[in-house]
Amino acid sequence: MDRRIRLAVLLAACFLASLFLLAYPIYVIRPFRHQGAAELGLALEILRFRPVAMIVAAALAAIGAIQYWRTAQSRWARGLAVTAIVSVLAFAGLSRVNVYEQMFHPVDRPEFVATDATKLAETEKVLAIRIGDESRAYPIRSISYHHIVNDRLGGVPIAATY
Repeated sequence: MDRRIRLAVLLAACFLASLFLLAYPIYVIRPFRHQGAAELGLALEILRFRPVAMIVAAALAAIGAIQYWRTAQSRWARGLAVTAIVSVLAFAGLSRVNVYEQMFHPVDRPEFVATDATKLAETEKVLAIRIGDESRAYPIRSISYHHIVNDRLGGVPIAATY
C-alpha cells in the first residue's frame, strides 16, 4: 500500500477513534434514556481509559499529519491533514470537560408551592424532609435529573439527593 494511503488511513482512524471516545459515553449516559448494563459498562470503561487513549490518538495523528503534509502534493490533501489533526486535538480537549456536571447541575434555589397548588400525580414519589416545624417535599422526577437540590430548611443547610 502506498505510504500516503497508509498515512491517510492512520489520520482517519485517529479521527474516528477520538470522536468515538468523546461521543459514546455522552450518548450512553445522557439523561432520560434507558441504559443497558453492557453499554453502560463499556461507556464507563471508555471514561476510565479515555485520557490515555486520547493522548495516543493525538500523538499518532500529529505524526501522521506531519508525514502526510510532507508527502501531499495538493492544498486539498494538506487541508485534510490539518483538519484531521485539529479535530483530534479538539476532541481530546473536549474530552477533558465533564459534560455530566453541565447536564446534571444542582438546583441551588428551589421554588415551592403549597401542597394544594401542586401539579403532582397522586402516585408520584417525593423525597420528604422535616426539620422542626418546617417540611419540604422534592419530587423524585426533578431530583433524578438534577441529582442534588441545595436548600435551607429550618435554618439548616441541606442537600437533598436521590
